[in-house]
Amino acid sequence: MNKVQLLGRLIRDPEVRYSQGNEPMAIARYIIAVDRRFRREGDEQTADFIPCVAFGRLGEFAEKYLKKGTKIALSGRIQTGSYTNKEGQKVYTTEVVVEEQEFAESKINSNVTNTDSSNEGFESIPDDVGNLPFQ
Repeated sequence: MNKVQLLGRLIRDPEVRYSQGNEPMAIARYIIAVDRRFRREGDEQTADFIPCVAFGRLGEFAEKYLKKGTKIALSGRIQTGSYTNKEGQKVYTTEVVVEEQEFAESKINSNVTNTDSSNEGFESIPDDVGNLPFQ
């Protein structure tokens, strides 16, 4: 079974591109810093930096909502690969293909700044939505 679960923070905003073709698909790549459980004596690094890739709707979600510093929980599978670079050297890759992702903390507890503080962390409802049972 190839299954991984991670909890960490994005080290920078996701890089998103769209595939070519009749139905373009979002492909979001980001790296999360995951704290290590134990620290070895003399080891300065206390986190691992895990590259992740999210496709389709998960990629669109990452593009719209995930920013540097966002704490997320995700599950997926590890994927390995290789390619030959411009210098003719074989490069091996390892990344997590995201199958599920969600926020791991509220906006209030987050270090990510909200540019529109007038809505107290909530998105405004557009006027043209129609009748809602609440407002």
